[in-house]
Amino acid sequence: MKKLAAGVGAAGAGFVLLVVVGTAAIGGSGTSASAAAVPGGIKEGAIPAAYLPWVQRAAALCPQDESPALVAAQLWAESGFEDRDGPPTASGTAKGPAQFIDSTWATYGRDDDGNGTASPHDVGDAVMALGRYMCSLFGQARASGYPGGNVALALAGYNAGWGAVQKYNGVPPYRETLDYVAKIKAKTAEWVAVSAPPPVNGSGAGADAVRKAATYVGLPYVWGGGSPSGPTNGYCDGANGMLGGSCFASSHSGFDCSSLVQNAWWQTIHLPRTAGDQYTATASRPVPMGALVPGDLIFYSHSGSGADSYHVVMYYGDGQVIEAPKTGKNVQIVPLYTSGGLVGATRPA
Repeated sequence: MKKLAAGVGAAGAGFVLLVVVGTAAIGGSGTSASAAAVPGGIKEGAIPAAYLPWVQRAAALCPQDESPALVAAQLWAESGFEDRDGPPTASGTAKGPAQFIDSTWATYGRDDDGNGTASPHDVGDAVMALGRYMCSLFGQARASGYPGGNVALALAGYNAGWGAVQKYNGVPPYRETLDYVAKIKAKTAEWVAVSAPPPVNGSGAGADAVRKAATYVGLPYVWGGGSPSGPTNGYCDGANGMLGGSCFASSHSGFDCSSLVQNAWWQTIHLPRTAGDQYTATASRPVPMGALVPGDLIFYSHSGSGADSYHVVMYYGDGQVIEAPKTGKNVQIVPLYTSGGLVGATRPA
C-alpha cells in the first residue's frame, strides 16, 4: 500500500501484494529438504459472510496446524453458526457460536472485535477464542506423542477435555467425541477450496511468514484494510494519520498489499505499514532476483525509486505469487511477474 493524497480512492490505487510459492522460477530455489503443508482456503459461500474474516484470522494464529476450513467445520459442529446456549451440565452451560463454558472462556476469551466487551456470544470474540484454545490443544497434542493424529487429538480435547485424552492416551472412546472428530474432519475436507495453495518449502521466519499469509487465501482485498492483528474494514485518517484526511471503509474485512506483508511478518519483525516504508526499512538487505527465498519482499515503483513503491511482493517460490490484487478481487495465487516497474528485492530478516 502506498500513501496517497486526499481524494484518491481505492479503485485507482492498484496496490498489489504478492507472495511467491515453492521454488523460484526467476532465481534460486530457496527450499530445504523439509516442507510443511499450507492450510488451504475455504470454498466460497460455505459459511456465513460474517464469520469468514474471523475464521481466516483464527486459522492464522497457528497456521502450521489450523486451516480456515477446519475452524469453520468446528464452528459448524458446535453451533451451526448460531449464537445459542446449550443445556446446563455439571461443567456449566456452553455458550455462543463456539460453545464455551465460563471456566474455559475465562482463559481464552478476549474482546477481539473491539466492542468493549469480551463475550462468547460475539462472533469475533468466540471464533478467536476457539482459535487460541485449539492452538493450545495442538501444542499439547504434539508434545504428547499419542496416536491418532494432532487434529483428532486437539478436537477430542476441545470436546471431552484434555484430561480425557490423557486418560486414554489418545482420542477417548466416547461415542460423542468419536462422532465429533469424524464429522469435523469430513466437513473440513468438503469445505477446503479446490485451488488450495501448494506446500511452502523450507523453514525459518520467511517460510513461516508465507504460511501465515496463505491462510488468508480467498479473503477480499480492502484498501486500507488489515493490521498486524488481522483483516479489518479499512480505516479513516483520524485513526492513524496516513491518508491526508481521506476516509476509506468497506462492508467486509480484508487486507491491502502491504498490510498483508506486515501481518505475515509481524511475529518476527515489525515492518512499517506502507510499501514504500517497508522498502526503506529493509533496503539495507538487498537480495538478487536469482537468490530469492521464501519471505523475501519484491517491490514495484512507477518512478523507479523503492521508497516510492506502490506495491510489494513476498516471495514464496516456484514462480507463483499469492496476492491481494485490487478492489473487487480476493487474496489469490497467480504467477510472479516482472512488469510494472520492478525495483528489486529485500530480505526482512
